Amino acid sequence: MTLGFGFDSQFTESWIRQSLDLGLVIALTFLVLLAVRDRRTLWMVRGLIVLMVAAAIGERCQLRLLSFVLDKLVVGASLAMSVVFQSEFRRFLEQLGRGNLLPSSIRSTRRVSDTADRSIDQIVDAVKELSQQRIGALMILETNEMMDERDFAVPGVRLDAKLSKELIQTIFQTTTLLHDGAVFIRGDRVIAAGVILPLSDRAASRQLGTRHRAAMGITERTNNCLCVVVSEETGSISLAEAGILDRPLTSSKLKELLETRFAPIGERESVAPSLRSLGRKFKSRTIGLLRRLLQLPENK
Repeated sequence: MTLGFGFDSQFTESWIRQSLDLGLVIALTFLVLLAVRDRRTLWMVRGLIVLMVAAAIGERCQLRLLSFVLDKLVVGASLAMSVVFQSEFRRFLEQLGRGNLLPSSIRSTRRVSDTADRSIDQIVDAVKELSQQRIGALMILETNEMMDERDFAVPGVRLDAKLSKELIQTIFQTTTLLHDGAVFIRGDRVIAAGVILPLSDRAASRQLGTRHRAAMGITERTNNCLCVVVSEETGSISLAEAGILDRPLTSSKLKELLETRFAPIGERESVAPSLRSLGRKFKSRTIGLLRRLLQLPENK
């Protein structure tokens, strides 16, 4: 009886430890995938996770050579990603340190869904007018988490005004003091004007001016924004995201892209539902296995 009780205790303790280990890994994976919203980065993170799982399986099955190779691949892939996607990792670590990774995502989703349609209409209408008049403009549109204004070279003049096409058009008139810089927009508020942005170090076409390089620069530094640019020379419209310019655009195409980008999370590619589905399947199968092992009656 004593040996049997001791064996049961050891089995239970081992099962609890393994379940806790697996649960923590799933939670960490969920947080990382939740923080990564760029599709290209997301696929690379998924590939790294596959390598890590394969390495763990190889080690558990005592496949020494395979485990050795996979361990080296995981280390190399981790170092490469830390260099290529340093801004994403920095944002993830900052949010993790602040303890507001998940709540900020939930709050931003609710805010975007409430104000996006009206804000997009105002922005597109203003851009259309500015393009027709060949008035240069640069707008920073905050997307998910709140941006850190320390990413700006100069934070500009704080306005905190209601967003409207008239306000945007007025700011970018060449006779105003704030036209030479970017407008920072958060939801349906114009937070600041005259914002100076860091320029991109990438080799760019000679057709691209300072506004385009600034749009590329800030979107390279952080994934929390898009930039809309109107060329002063040609009136062409561009949209910058993750350091890449999409140009030239019509006003209708710009509206389509913004509506897609600011759509509620449920309407876009989402990682969380897949993870929740995987979690439910794992939970149900684990409970079924425990019932068979402990010979417990099935719920009816």
